[in-house]
Amino acid sequence: MNLVRSYLHLFLFCGLAALTSCSDNRVFEDNTEFDDRTWKVTDEPRYTFAITDTALKYNLYYNVRNSLDYPYARIFITYHLYDSTGRELSKKLVYNDLFDQKAGKPFGDSGLGDLYDHQFPILNNYSFPHPGKYSMKLDQFMRQDTLQGVLAVGVRVERVP
Repeated sequence: MNLVRSYLHLFLFCGLAALTSCSDNRVFEDNTEFDDRTWKVTDEPRYTFAITDTALKYNLYYNVRNSLDYPYARIFITYHLYDSTGRELSKKLVYNDLFDQKAGKPFGDSGLGDLYDHQFPILNNYSFPHPGKYSMKLDQFMRQDTLQGVLAVGVRVERVP
């Protein structure tokens, strides 16, 4: 049963990625799945992408896929943006609601069952200082070392139209 559930989750996540891949503004998007439906504090997903045109502005987002097992209304994440030398360009603790705090109703897009996909802005109209490789790291910043109900997180970078 768990194997079937895992394949179903993978299929849904790939389907979402395929649907969002139609955007011609996307420069980069990648997601990290957590096998046991938990995001451990030691898991620090890191994503590397290339920026070639610094005359353009970019929007950066983080993605979250959660289930109804997620125990809180909000999620707190610290993002770190680095240039190719490892210099930290931006770092901030951000938080967003995954559920309505009063009613408990889940937010996000649901493809099937108890899974919900979210995409939250990190940086809007961002100007990269020079062409090259950049990386972004995501850290969960919650009260628990093991955060139940988070199936995947990721990063998206797109050109501002």
